[in-house]
Amino acid sequence: MSRRTVAITGVGVVAPCGVGFEAFWDGLLSPQEAGFRELKDWDASPWFENAKQMRRADRFSQFALAASQMALDQSGDLDADPARIGVLVGTGIGGINTTETEILKRHEKGERRVSPFLIPMMMPNAAAAAVSIRHGFQGPCETTVTACAAGTHSIGNAARLVQNGYADVMLAGGSEAAFNRTAVAGFRNMTALSTTGVSCPFDERRDGFVMGEGAAVLVLEELETAQARGAKILGLVLGSASSADASHITAPSAEGEGAIRSMKSALGDAGIGVDEVKHINAHGTSTPLNDAAESHAYSTLFGESAPPVTSIKGVTGHALGAAGALEVASVVASMQKKKLPPTIGLEQLDPELPKLDFVQGEARSWEPGPTISNSFGFGGHNGTVVVAPAP
Repeated sequence: MSRRTVAITGVGVVAPCGVGFEAFWDGLLSPQEAGFRELKDWDASPWFENAKQMRRADRFSQFALAASQMALDQSGDLDADPARIGVLVGTGIGGINTTETEILKRHEKGERRVSPFLIPMMMPNAAAAAVSIRHGFQGPCETTVTACAAGTHSIGNAARLVQNGYADVMLAGGSEAAFNRTAVAGFRNMTALSTTGVSCPFDERRDGFVMGEGAAVLVLEELETAQARGAKILGLVLGSASSADASHITAPSAEGEGAIRSMKSALGDAGIGVDEVKHINAHGTSTPLNDAAESHAYSTLFGESAPPVTSIKGVTGHALGAAGALEVASVVASMQKKKLPPTIGLEQLDPELPKLDFVQGEARSWEPGPTISNSFGFGGHNGTVVVAPAP
């Protein structure tokens, strides 16, 4: 079978800066206060039939169900056999809130008080399974757990299933809800978190990431089928790739060698050259090591002709396994709006980093073109997705 073109026809977003595609975009243009990026007023009830159903879904599954429904609503009626529709929702940690709650309950009240729903709520594949069950999608249903690269890997892997004819439609993205005392303490004690609560990617003041949460899910389908049913084409997934640093469990390879391999492979998969890339959506966590390695990777691969670079983590914080999916959603929004969001938090570029064209201060008008979206996760996992405007 010849390789098929993959269209993006729906995007659903649950993020602290906005719930829904338009609210999310507006949030990306807005300065943020210091501190964690939490959905403090999250109300899952619009996406559940009753309170019992809602209580039996961990927060990360609630996010995924809401984002999936929004993506499907935007996409419209799918013209596909349910057995040919699949779900890939990545996560870094899964149902850790349920895990902590039930461990404390066992410690304080005994084993008989542990919820019988602990396992189906905590397992990392719970979100993908919930989406599949809710909508009766019987195609591939999987969960990628590659730390902060999980959302990007999920979108890339799902697109490949459509490209190669193993599915006609895929819902793909990532979801994360890791705010609890144990997880926060773990990140803080490993000195990964910013001490100021300010995310400032590539800035000389950066000292760690700011935790975030949320979800983004895309509807991916074969382009000709989407056009035939009259769906609005929001963008295309041209290609993707994955690589491993194979060097350290938390630190990236110093010069970004793994990132370079991932980007080169993704461009090869997409069938485009380095000079055709018009925008880089960076991982940009605001940690000293990541931003340095990533900057060097871009400088090495693109040289002096590097396209504009953005990071949205100054707004969203670092949503771990959902980060890459949120960032692909931001790329699609940029293409729809013909603007690149500013790298909020970046005020003074670190003089030790290569001088790239970072979008700063305010949104920048642009003519949409092929865009690289990168994610790099603990364990040395690198992921790249190449997104292009609608034809």
